Amino acid sequence: MKFSIIGTSWITELFIKATEQTGLATLHSVYSRTENAAKEFAQKHGAMHWFTEMADMLADNETNFVYVASPNSFHFEHTMKCLENGKHVFCEKPLVFTEEQWEKVKHTAEELGLYVFEGYRHLFSPNYYTLKSGLEKAGKIRSAMFQYIQYSSKYDRFKNGEEPNVFAKEFAGGALMDLGVYPLSMAIDLFGEPQEIHYFPVHLSNGIDGSGTLILEYGEFNVTILCSKIAQATIPSEIQGEDGAWTMDHIAPIEKLTFYDRKTKHANELAGEQEEVDMVYELKAFVYMIQQKDKAAYESWMERSRQVAKWTEIARKKQGILFPGE
Repeated sequence: MKFSIIGTSWITELFIKATEQTGLATLHSVYSRTENAAKEFAQKHGAMHWFTEMADMLADNETNFVYVASPNSFHFEHTMKCLENGKHVFCEKPLVFTEEQWEKVKHTAEELGLYVFEGYRHLFSPNYYTLKSGLEKAGKIRSAMFQYIQYSSKYDRFKNGEEPNVFAKEFAGGALMDLGVYPLSMAIDLFGEPQEIHYFPVHLSNGIDGSGTLILEYGEFNVTILCSKIAQATIPSEIQGEDGAWTMDHIAPIEKLTFYDRKTKHANELAGEQEEVDMVYELKAFVYMIQQKDKAAYESWMERSRQVAKWTEIARKKQGILFPGE
């Protein structure tokens, strides 16, 4: 398969490495707003074409899908443009920032016979599958705590008076949309849709959430999610049940995964080796979905995306965190 890219950040570089490592896709063209950036990135990665007009790139019939890694607030617009031009879409998280946007994407893709995929690499790795398949060993779940607290390389610029995209409402930035969606999507994937959600953000000077705590209510247990772009954590994440506990060193990726059995009082390390470029796993899932026309997987993954969009929208709007058009 041939693909084009929108966005030339570090995550795009990793995606290209994943395609090269697997041999499942070949970079065909690059879009950037400036010719120098587009040309330089294309030549660096062996793309035959580069564009400064998105419409021109999308008019190229040789491209099978588009990898979208533009700023968060443009994901919906760019995904829709790709679909309207007959391209499948692999979009980095978050795919959208409202449930209404999700509905438009889903309807358009179905109408045109295309597939859309939201890039949650952590939910396709072997160690995550070990956790998910073995979750019942913990017995009845009674609580969980997930954290994604990582000091942003852009935070110092923010403190110096700049406003990088990841800290700007204009670009749908902030801790919840940039990092919180990782543990939230995991919670939804493991436990289903919550009954209620509460968000307690720490607002920065421009009103964006630099960090925050999410509480997901599931009736017989709650899930606490800590997310931050203005601090650094070292504590693990954990799922506690009546029969034991699953502990993971990190949400994305999981490199250490331990199950503690309450009855035997033994802890077993169950993580295996994974590819260093862990995007290979989600790439394989995406390509397989398209080639095999796997509608069941598509519907499942899109429903998960809907729920993430729904609950992040509810959580942030309760706290007055509004994005363009809201």
